Amino acid sequence: MNSCNKCRDSSVIELRYSGQSLCATCFIKLFEQRVRKTIRRNRFFNPGDKIAVALSGGKDSIVVLYLLKKLSKKFPDSRVFAITIDEGVRDRNFEIAKSICDQLGVEHHIFSFQKEFGVTLDEILEKSKNLENPAPPCSYCGVFRRYLLNKKARELGATKLATGHNLDDVVQTALMNFIRGDLKRFVWGISKDEKFVPRITPLRECPEEEVELYAQLFDLEVNPNSCIYREMSFRSIIGKIADSLEEKHPGTRFQILRSVDELGPIMRKSYESDKNRMKVNRCTICGELTSGTICKVCELRMELGIR
Repeated sequence: MNSCNKCRDSSVIELRYSGQSLCATCFIKLFEQRVRKTIRRNRFFNPGDKIAVALSGGKDSIVVLYLLKKLSKKFPDSRVFAITIDEGVRDRNFEIAKSICDQLGVEHHIFSFQKEFGVTLDEILEKSKNLENPAPPCSYCGVFRRYLLNKKARELGATKLATGHNLDDVVQTALMNFIRGDLKRFVWGISKDEKFVPRITPLRECPEEEVELYAQLFDLEVNPNSCIYREMSFRSIIGKIADSLEEKHPGTRFQILRSVDELGPIMRKSYESDKNRMKVNRCTICGELTSGTICKVCELRMELGIR
């Protein structure tokens, strides 16, 4: 086993993109410093913030909750709480999410597709089979889940909504947006509308394997099972491509992230100069935010026959 480049103890990880081998102590220090730097640079956490964490029970969301709860002690009048969305997918276990909230003393709210929409994701997908061109499972899940997270976080008084998106997720999203030509996604999410809860992503500079190791080193119990529909998604295909690039060219993920961060302000300036392109409306049916006249959730509910 290699020795840590910083203290000569036995290493627990090799960071191929930087050529470093680190022991547990030095890795934890580097990881937490990176997250704090990300939060500070992007002003993700400020005094008085009420941060809702989208908690699925997976490693990423649990690590975000753990770190934000730890950091909240340094911010006066701040509060961190968790929101879990139960999509009704078979074999999803939210006991882990409940457990970590109890352990950290964090307020935990659970909302379900069944109660809010009258159907589970499995039932939505069953209904979609009757459509001529049904969307992939993740498309339905993502639309309904994001809708609920924003609405419930707002109703609970959150000033920000934290998600567990790590470096791999950010890179995958960027590549998907490029391929689809959906450049507006690079600026979407900066709405100042009172109905929109700003998103923050504290792990955006942390590779997925490092988030997993951090959780293991602190013995954080996480749900090891990924969604049963994951492999059917476009994201899964893009993820494999990104993994291959990183394997052959270490550091590729960070290079893509830098490109995204440089492109963001340019795209934002371009879109902000055209007020019509950045216009945000209220859905004529439910009153939530939309770029058109009817939000995607209401559109899908009508399409699927869901009241």
